[in-house]
Amino acid sequence: MDGGTDSKSLKHFIAGQWVDAAAGAMFEVFNPLDDSHYAFAAKGTTEDIFNAVAAAKAAFTSYKETTPTERERWLLRVAEIMEARQKDLVNCLIDEIGSPVQKAMFEFTKGLTMIRAAAGLCRNVRGETIPSDRPGTFSMSIREPLGVVAVITPFNVPLIKTTRLVANALAVGNTVVHLPSEMAPHLSLIFAEIVEEAGIPDGVYNVVTGMGAEIGDDLTGHKDIDFLTFTGSTLVGQHINEICAKNKTPNTLELGGKSPTIILADADLDNVMLLAARSVFMFAGQACIASSRFYVERPLYDEFVKRFSMIIRKLGMGDLRDPNTVIAPIISPRQRERIKSHIDDARAKGANVIGGEWEGNRCQPTLLTEVSEDMTVCQTETFGPVTAIYPIENYEEGLEKANDTEYGLSSAIFTKDIDKAFHFVRNSKAGMCHINGPTIHDEAHVPFGGNGESGVGREGTDADMEAMTELKWVTVQL
Repeated sequence: MDGGTDSKSLKHFIAGQWVDAAAGAMFEVFNPLDDSHYAFAAKGTTEDIFNAVAAAKAAFTSYKETTPTERERWLLRVAEIMEARQKDLVNCLIDEIGSPVQKAMFEFTKGLTMIRAAAGLCRNVRGETIPSDRPGTFSMSIREPLGVVAVITPFNVPLIKTTRLVANALAVGNTVVHLPSEMAPHLSLIFAEIVEEAGIPDGVYNVVTGMGAEIGDDLTGHKDIDFLTFTGSTLVGQHINEICAKNKTPNTLELGGKSPTIILADADLDNVMLLAARSVFMFAGQACIASSRFYVERPLYDEFVKRFSMIIRKLGMGDLRDPNTVIAPIISPRQRERIKSHIDDARAKGANVIGGEWEGNRCQPTLLTEVSEDMTVCQTETFGPVTAIYPIENYEEGLEKANDTEYGLSSAIFTKDIDKAFHFVRNSKAGMCHINGPTIHDEAHVPFGGNGESGVGREGTDADMEAMTELKWVTVQL
């Protein structure tokens, strides 16, 4: 594995080779805990993207003919090597993107699940028999891989997104060109080393590192991209969707969120509180499914705010390798300014701010009350450890306010009233609804995704199988 990742001078992985950027340029990756140097990575260009797509297209010719047994064996081997390299992956998640060790281990374990679930997908790519009006005709559908899949992953859960989206694409017979976030290139290149060691053929998986704003359009707009999956901001997702529409490229987009949680008066606060904290403060709120809005029925409102205020004072902000540490650093100076501006705007317009101070690059867990609609934080995703708590008079008001958003990713309700719980499920505009559970939840085989400005399509084994293959109708005249 020449040019791997130990030197922290990171190269592209194209056609089974570790190569420098075509132009020879590199960019610097920083540890978000203190903005210290973490690595230099190859700064991809149009030429690098085109080389990777060409490699994936060439590899598809033979890879699409591989058997389920072969793809299953390769993916299970990937899982075995991942387990052996747990330390490398966890350390990368801690030092490259600032994951507390608890979150890093959660992501590592979830990533293994994604790979193993994809291995099981290899044997479930199937069509069906179809009745025919023509006598003596046998009619059926078959599924075939699409070709070259472009995968664009974010910084916040790079291992979960890489393992799910890449493995599902490979499981059904596609090849991949992967453009990871410029803030998390190392993680994807460790995964490329694992893929290489597992024996997956050259060119089936390719990684180009670089600045998405500079080379993203080269990938998303390439004529030989047959499917695209992107996780990131709504603004960038809209831009990608327009490019895909022009080229008729099918895609899934998992974008931003403003996920609500409703807590009714009959909820058990003893059970609710820790789940509520987890739903917003995991990885310092840098999660699209974080609950940034709590609607609490009036009889519980004061007690909920009191208890939540006590909990956030106990959330650890120490060494990232200490299991008691919960709060992560914010990934970049730009994102830190965004969070600060949201808090400052809310404070200036009359909100009550609990927390909100900074310790280095980490923002204290922050609760906002007395939030009004003219505050930026009311409708806009903050993507930080900040949540607003609103009193509601009844369930109906909570449902109305929960749906008062352009986003529609995750949602939750806490109640013992099964009628109201299922009414919420049927009437929430979110793509995912959790009863007596937090908005942050994911599994390998579920249809993960949102509506409205939160995205297009769903991720997961079954959903990706349908999205990353195409049906072909076949008839045989007997």
